[in-house]
Amino acid sequence: MKKCFTKKHSRIKIPSSDSAIKRTTQMETAVTQSMDESMERARRRRWVVMGVSGCGKSEIGRRLADALGSAYAEGDDDHPPANVARMAAGTPLTDIDRRDWLLLLQARIAAAAAQDAGLVLSCSSLKRRYRDLLRAGDPGLVFVHLHGERALIARRMHERPGHFMPPALLESQLRDLEPLQADEAGIALDIADTPERLIEQVMQHCRQQAE
Repeated sequence: MKKCFTKKHSRIKIPSSDSAIKRTTQMETAVTQSMDESMERARRRRWVVMGVSGCGKSEIGRRLADALGSAYAEGDDDHPPANVARMAAGTPLTDIDRRDWLLLLQARIAAAAAQDAGLVLSCSSLKRRYRDLLRAGDPGLVFVHLHGERALIARRMHERPGHFMPPALLESQLRDLEPLQADEAGIALDIADTPERLIEQVMQHCRQQAE
């Protein structure tokens, strides 16, 4: 008589769809939490929107402060009257002219850092040594460098009558400008983009810090 044998098959345990969904949800939650934490850190940071006159520091600075829910400070407001008079007369400021002004801004940054409070400051910060002076108030200071074509910046300067900074000083500012270096925390943005797009790029930069 022919005997029949039944082959036993080992069963492969397949994860249930509920388990897979749970793991996916946990991963998405972790990513969201990480991004939320990164944005919260961004809100408590101190930022400097930098660049030559006419690049849009004030507008982008205010928009960034609104996006982050942080305080905003206009660096030009802290210039002493003598500095404003020199610039209005078409005389470029020297390092000595800028020093007390930068120290005042440094104190603003340090005060915000001591309170763990967010702050967005607009300040030309043209030279590395100027930025180093500001960074002395907060080593974690982040710079947003607005740059663009000379013709575009010159046109914008001509379109703001009544401002104390004359278009004639643009050349001296461009000569003094030292772009952000590799060891400086920050991001460089082209002002050919819309203000909305520029702010989105800063927000994207913040999110990337969480990845």
